[in-house]
Amino acid sequence: MATVLIVDDEPDIREVIRYALEESGFKVLEAGHADDARKLLTEDPDLILLDWMLPGRSGLELAAQLKQSAKTRSMPIIMISARGEEEDRVKGLDTGADDYISKPFSPREMVARVNAVLRRTRPDDVSDKIEIGGLCIDNISHRVTANGRGIDIAPTEYRLLHFFMTHSDRAFSRSQLLDQVWGDQVYVEERTVDVHVRRLRKALEKTGHERLLQTVRGVGYRFSDK
Repeated sequence: MATVLIVDDEPDIREVIRYALEESGFKVLEAGHADDARKLLTEDPDLILLDWMLPGRSGLELAAQLKQSAKTRSMPIIMISARGEEEDRVKGLDTGADDYISKPFSPREMVARVNAVLRRTRPDDVSDKIEIGGLCIDNISHRVTANGRGIDIAPTEYRLLHFFMTHSDRAFSRSQLLDQVWGDQVYVEERTVDVHVRRLRKALEKTGHERLLQTVRGVGYRFSDK
């Protein structure tokens, strides 16, 4: 049973979300502001539903802090907000949030988004270990190493690298990568793919493995040792 932490200062909203999640088999934790949410992190929630507008520290600030900490950076976050403009969605996702839901939303859609994010962040093939050109990704320990040297990679870049390494020597368009890595229910612009590819290349530069992530002109990207 997966555990979801709801962080929202409106009790009525929390009640609606809690009911929908519990009906779908989730264990639910609740917090009305950022400080309470941080205390509940000791319960190791599998995902956080985080409202943007919170009293005191905003949800955006809390998300940024969680993604900067080694202990919580891999914890999936879905941002919830009444701010539905494109600029706001991009800003929320840029903090490291895995998805963004605009209010008002249907409980059914929210549960579907939660399940989609959990599928992406907890893939079924957790036992695989893949090595290409001296670069190794281990889904058991969730670590990336190059010739035995550890590489620190953020969660989104990790998922992107995992997809590339499990589908090596194939070229993918930006839209295909969005569907496979971010999911087709998530609002993310194609340019976001380029941003994360650059970040992934930068992380791989330290060991010279950025060469494996190749740009295919007119198509997108390919991961190959050839």
